Amino acid sequence: MTLKAVLFDFNGVIINDEPLHQKLIEQILLEENLRPRVGEFRQLCLGRSDRVCIRDLLAARGRVVTEEYITNLVVRKSQAYQQQLSEIEKLPTYPGLADLIFQIRSAQLPMAIVSGAVGAEIELVLARVELAPYFSVIVAGDDILTSKPDPMGYLLAVDRLNQKFPDLNLRPQECLAIEDTPAGIQSAQRAGMQVVGVANSYPYHMMHRQSNWAVDYLSELEFDRVREVYAQRVAA
Repeated sequence: MTLKAVLFDFNGVIINDEPLHQKLIEQILLEENLRPRVGEFRQLCLGRSDRVCIRDLLAARGRVVTEEYITNLVVRKSQAYQQQLSEIEKLPTYPGLADLIFQIRSAQLPMAIVSGAVGAEIELVLARVELAPYFSVIVAGDDILTSKPDPMGYLLAVDRLNQKFPDLNLRPQECLAIEDTPAGIQSAQRAGMQVVGVANSYPYHMMHRQSNWAVDYLSELEFDRVREVYAQRVAA
């Protein structure tokens, strides 16, 4: 059995924008007459969808709001995010990303994005960094009601890849996920996938402890070796 597809997280793996997300989430709180708390973004938001992040931040302050109210906040935050990106000449992608994508393309493996980010944000970034043609499927935060560590996003990506490539006959255990947060790693593993943890957002030792493979940087990932080891593990 061989590796058939590679699924990427987005924020913290494709684009280095988590400081911007924290800034915008804190701005939302201030506009709601609430004070941001130290460490709260990392605890409640990192690796999770904006909807779940905002809902939990409000709930932590005793705010009970409707889903429509949360949707409006998510839309407002997304619009601010896209506006901020329009003012950045060169978007901050991670070192080694382009080479890794080249290796995956050379192996003729389809790629997908599985993220809690808003779909319009993902599409905007991929277009700006000229990576859009390489991702056959995007599962975004507005495609599903749950958030990582729930496995639904990864399972939906498998379904969509099979729809796009009917002869692929893809199963979750034939996928490799690339993640940067504990929530993301758990999500992929609960879906039945092997995971590379890249230490972009959390220390290497945390990625090493929780994922199947761990690297400090994407440029350190020996993709051919991962494919060999992956095949051996699946076959075992």
